[in-house]
Parts: sequence; structure tokens; C-alpha cells
Amino acid sequence: MSVAQDDRLDEVFHALANRTRRALLRKLSEGPARVTELAGPHGISLNAVSKHLFVLERAGLIRRTRKGHVQSCALDARPMASAEEWLAHYRAFWEGRLDRFTRYVERKGR
Repeated sequence: MSVAQDDRLDEVFHALANRTRRALLRKLSEGPARVTELAGPHGISLNAVSKHLFVLERAGLIRRTRKGHVQSCALDARPMASAEEWLAHYRAFWEGRLDRFTRYVERKGR
């Protein structure tokens, strides 16, 4: 993995590390939404939501558009593929461990 790819992965994981940002992504998975719509359920200021959206945007997870004074956001899940790829390596590790644990428990249960 190149340094640039590694930096991008850092940004994705940083963006996903916050529950408010994950909730914003969940909402955007239902379709595009205005920033004011995104702020409502979280009980936080527009400024705070905007800061979260900036982190998501920097990670490439959302796209913002403006029409006059109205800002809308849409999900762009493509950067999550690099995170999924990185996690897949460790999934094989954990599945192997779980398989060995299952065999151990089955042997002990006899």
C-alpha cells in the first residue's frame, strides 16, 4: 500500500471513528439530505454538523452541493472499499482462530 493510500485509509477510519459521523452516513445511505435535515436528529448546532461533514468530505465519504444558500450532501461509499479490503486481511485471521476454537470446544464436549 502506498503512503497516499495509507493516508487515505487513515482519513476513512478517522471519519468512521465518531458515532455522530457514522449516524450521518447512515442517514445519507437513505439518500441525499440537506445539512439542516442532518443536524436535526442530533441536537447539535449547524456549525458542529458542518465540522463533522467536513471530516466526512475530506475522507471522500460524502459529496456536498450548493444551490443558493442550501447545502446538500450525498453519500459516496467508494472509500469504504479500501477499509473493507484492509479489514478482509484480518477477517481471515479471526475466522481461522474461531474455527480452531470451535474444533477445540467440540473435542472437549465429547
